[in-house]
Amino acid sequence: MKKETAKTLRAFAIELVVYAALVVAYFFLVLHFLGEGLHQLEVRHRYTYAGVAILLIIGQAVVLESVTTLLLRMLRGRSE
Repeated sequence: MKKETAKTLRAFAIELVVYAALVVAYFFLVLHFLGEGLHQLEVRHRYTYAGVAILLIIGQAVVLESVTTLLLRMLRGRSE
């Protein structure tokens, strides 16, 4: 295996682990802090709940991708 390929696979594996940990943490934080409110919103205002859920998904994607990118830049800066 080429050195560049191994380096890319290592970076991918690290990113996958970090991203998975952040997604799990995000899930439990939202469940803890917003769970009851989201449940009530779903029961009483279904369309509003759908919009809020979509915004949470988009927000999660943007924020977690930014955090993952920042962490990987920090890791690569140390190793190189």
